[in-house]
Amino acid sequence: MDRDEEFTRFVDERWPVLVRSAVLLGCARPEAEDLVQTALVRCYVAWEKVSRAGNRDAYVYRVLVNCHHDSHRRRWWRERPTEQLPEFASDDVTGQVDDADAVRRALRRLSAAHREVVVLRYYAHLGEQQIAEALRIAPGTVKSRLSRALAQLSTDLDVSELRGGRAS
Repeated sequence: MDRDEEFTRFVDERWPVLVRSAVLLGCARPEAEDLVQTALVRCYVAWEKVSRAGNRDAYVYRVLVNCHHDSHRRRWWRERPTEQLPEFASDDVTGQVDDADAVRRALRRLSAAHREVVVLRYYAHLGEQQIAEALRIAPGTVKSRLSRALAQLSTDLDVSELRGGRAS
């Protein structure tokens, strides 16, 4: 398989998970897609190095996290006017939107370091060693950040509402 085919296959398999990870890191869906696209462009340029990495996913998530940090340094976060608003009918997904919003709000209250570890562990399903490689921190640091983040999330009121109103 040549380089382009290998990269295309990787992108096809990982795109949805990478976009969702970017959303959970704090981006709106369109911004998350842009962020993932930027990260994948960087990975494509260095694809030989990426494909030789011991853990390709950790490498790509490291690039994604770096791009996320870069975008927050430069991003203009105000509304952008548009001439026409899109109009379309859709099913009522209010409950799903409310749940997703509650999770996002809870994640936003975590520090960036804790949020990154939670997203990489529970959404991207990376192991502690993979997270350590992706974030270039010690595995013990991953464990302590994850422990502190979960302790904070366990007392978060938004998360409590998702569990039927019972805080742990």
